[in-house]
Amino acid sequence: MNFKRLASQTASGLRIGVTSAAILQLSCGFTLAQAAQSIESNSLTRSPIKHLIVIIGENRSFDHVFATYQSKNGEQVFNLLSQGIVNKDGTPGPNFYKAEQRAAADPTADKFLLAPAKSAFPNNALPAPLVGGPKDSYVTGDSLALAKTSENGLAEEYYPSLVSGGTGLTAHTPDTRIKNVDSLKPGPFQLTNGKTFTYTDYAASPVHRFYQMWQQLDCAVGHITPERPSGCDASLFSWVETTVGAGANGLAQPANFSTNYSPTAVTTGEGSTALGFYNVQSGDVPYFKSLADNYAMSDNFHQSVNGGTGANHIMLGHGDAIWFSDGKGTALKPPHST
Repeated sequence: MNFKRLASQTASGLRIGVTSAAILQLSCGFTLAQAAQSIESNSLTRSPIKHLIVIIGENRSFDHVFATYQSKNGEQVFNLLSQGIVNKDGTPGPNFYKAEQRAAADPTADKFLLAPAKSAFPNNALPAPLVGGPKDSYVTGDSLALAKTSENGLAEEYYPSLVSGGTGLTAHTPDTRIKNVDSLKPGPFQLTNGKTFTYTDYAASPVHRFYQMWQQLDCAVGHITPERPSGCDASLFSWVETTVGAGANGLAQPANFSTNYSPTAVTTGEGSTALGFYNVQSGDVPYFKSLADNYAMSDNFHQSVNGGTGANHIMLGHGDAIWFSDGKGTALKPPHST
């Protein structure tokens, strides 16, 4: 979408409306020419921006999409490539250690620790990311007609993607479409390879819940450095995903629970899903890349609150969490103590 053209067409449409209604000047009792002049004046603002459209990515991090993006016109971007964590081809870069993932342990009686004691993963390998999404597409019978009926806002060339991209694999098993899935280094890895895994194929969704996300960030005073003033080293994404995942609602894990996949074990069903990324250098996610090339992107702002979609949409619209009050600014207990 070209914002300037949209603004121009909008103003043009209004001018046409003013012209066609000119015969009503006498009966309406006001000068429509003044309205037209007002519209023209409005187009002479200091900024050419007339419309603001915000695109929110759901269940995906910034680097999941833009890990290898390079900005144009001398601009800068803060991502895995610019930090030397990965190379253009998606392989580990010279600063891969900055995003190294660790295992952890909590032998104390505490139920939850923001920064538990850490250690290396066995064999220094990332727990295998597991299969997520359907074996076949979600559209019944891979019907293109049904896809167009269920989603009528896409460009014609995008509809075939809705009826393809199934994993072809059993859910919650190692995603063998990913290169070296069982021996990935403990950090970010490229999902796609252009053959068995393309950017239009289904992929698993990472855990995105309040307590899990806080623990994944691994924040502690002892982690503060000049380069990392927040004190969050983000080293527990894989560990949290493989030990608790979306959660068990307070229930103890079964006796055969495992953080690594086994045909006889129970897992969270995720593996190291959160560490996967697409590679725009290889042609992945071209539409998002075109938006980044032509408009603005938030490489230094990711979300307002740790948690899922609902909480962040509320923050975007209100700038605060929704809470019950007496209408005078005093908080009240929610109905039924919910």
